[in-house]
Amino acid sequence: MEAAIVLYPSPPIGHLVAMVELGQLILTRHPSLSIHILITTPPYRADDTAKYIASVSTTNPSIIFHHLSTVSLPPSLTSSSNHESLTLEILRLNNPNVRQALLSISTNFSVRAFVLDFFCAIGLSVAADLNIPGYFFFTSGAACLAAFLYFPTLHTTTDKSFKDLNALISIPGVPPVPSSDMAKPILDRNDMAYQCFLENSKKLSKSAGIMINTYESLEPRAIRALSDGLCLPENVPTPPIYCIGPLIIAHNKKGGGGDDVSECLTWLDSQPSGSVVFLCFGSLGLFSKKQLQEIAIGLERSGQRFLWVVRNPPAENNTGVAITEQPDPELESLLPDGFLGRTKSRGLVVKSWAPQVAVLNHKSVGGFVCHCGWNSVLEAVCAGVPIVAWPLYAEQRFNRIVLVEEIKIALPMDESEDGFVSCDAVEKRVRELMDPEEGDSVRKRTKALQSEAHAALSEGGSSRVALMELFEKWN
Repeated sequence: MEAAIVLYPSPPIGHLVAMVELGQLILTRHPSLSIHILITTPPYRADDTAKYIASVSTTNPSIIFHHLSTVSLPPSLTSSSNHESLTLEILRLNNPNVRQALLSISTNFSVRAFVLDFFCAIGLSVAADLNIPGYFFFTSGAACLAAFLYFPTLHTTTDKSFKDLNALISIPGVPPVPSSDMAKPILDRNDMAYQCFLENSKKLSKSAGIMINTYESLEPRAIRALSDGLCLPENVPTPPIYCIGPLIIAHNKKGGGGDDVSECLTWLDSQPSGSVVFLCFGSLGLFSKKQLQEIAIGLERSGQRFLWVVRNPPAENNTGVAITEQPDPELESLLPDGFLGRTKSRGLVVKSWAPQVAVLNHKSVGGFVCHCGWNSVLEAVCAGVPIVAWPLYAEQRFNRIVLVEEIKIALPMDESEDGFVSCDAVEKRVRELMDPEEGDSVRKRTKALQSEAHAALSEGGSSRVALMELFEKWN
């Protein structure tokens, strides 16, 4: 019977694409395996994944997608703007569908491993019931994994929510983290998402192993803390840790492209080497009109060349996360009067989306203002492009601490207490990042880590070796 690996990603596009990339990496190294990916209908339209899935199916027929039955959310949740709670509830209700899918796949294949996204941890029990080894693919970094493994310990040390603690949190292998910078879904211990993440964190240690999208020289201290078992209580063994990254998404996530792609790259072709700062904030991140205008003023004052992806502001009852499909923005009405005309000789504003990997790897790009999503961080590192860290949601404030204080490839964007960023702060940080002297330290550090990323993935490299260890277990 043909051997198979079943992958179970969380619905958002970034998680799906990372899991597909894992599947493709497995096939590259072990083409005799069959890859099956379970697809959950998302509770919101952060991105239309259908085109992307169709594109992967066409280019790589060895990856088989299984669309699980649609789950209905309780009415009390459908109007919620908390995308983490919506996703976690869908995944909680999904277990019967997951079980049915695994049983169906098992009739024709020998399932060697069931690989889950951290959000999908509740599905680990299904694999255990069917005697299928369950693994996690952690799509953020090793420091973030250390924090979640340590989360149950932190939970027992205080009865306050992180948002109210006003203290520095000590986590093995991680710089001190302000309590308010812990991952957004776990800031309020009375939130349903907090309880779900707490339970998911406990399940990590019950797996057969954890793959992380990172590499040893990027996060050596966090990886050492994980490997030494410092993030779990003494009586709880740490599962094997496999650092198999960086997995870089070389695909066009939008599944199409066309004019938008050619406009971006053609414009970059006409710019001097390393002169352009690229601003892009992920598939979920949105800014208010007021914030967009501050960014515009800051960019104009900075005098720097820029490529900026602009999306429509969130709806009034939303808090900066795109949980509904977004139409393209009307740039003239969103940005300051005359801005596009005054900056057209040195700036390009594109609507909604840009081919991020291609842009970051273009010779003209010398800096990246981003939301600190881990996929974007790895894409920047592998392109050798330093970062201005502007976190918006999920674990991104935590990632900012790691990128600035530990890995030292980013400058922090200064913000007010309510998260608003002034035009002065934008101007200052963009200038600093692009300045040959002021940005020199983070630029050199990023370039060094770029070389080490390629080494980790090459023959005999640490990530290649870790992946081979996994294959030996699956044979």
